[in-house]
Amino acid sequence: MYSKKINSLDELKVAAKELITGFSDDRVFAFYGKMGAGKTTFIQSICRALGSDDNVTSPTFALINEYNTANLDSIFHFDFYRIKDIEEAYDLGYEDYIYSGSYCLIEWPEMIESLLPEKMVEVKIEVQEDDTRLITAQEI
Repeated sequence: MYSKKINSLDELKVAAKELITGFSDDRVFAFYGKMGAGKTTFIQSICRALGSDDNVTSPTFALINEYNTANLDSIFHFDFYRIKDIEEAYDLGYEDYIYSGSYCLIEWPEMIESLLPEKMVEVKIEVQEDDTRLITAQEI
């Protein structure tokens, strides 16, 4: 189990490295949190920690963005917020990505809950009353 309180954006870099290191055998990460909690911002830090210099943005309308590391490894970033039905995930060919062995970072995974793999890392970002963030993660 991983847990870290984030007081500033500067702390995300360390948190991203800790998350990747703590779950070094995992490749599928599902990010849960309310709108504006910081899922995309944290994913940007994770992509940097994995060695990508690509412009990391939310794939809200495209559903998926692919980033590359310096070693040309792929990182897949999903955003299922606007998905209308589960068929869109099938049409996207989600299985090819999820089971590719590449990092898959999924925002709004609750929209495709039944399609998620049995083994993945559940990452929760909760906004605290003092506007800090609590990031928790566990393998499920």
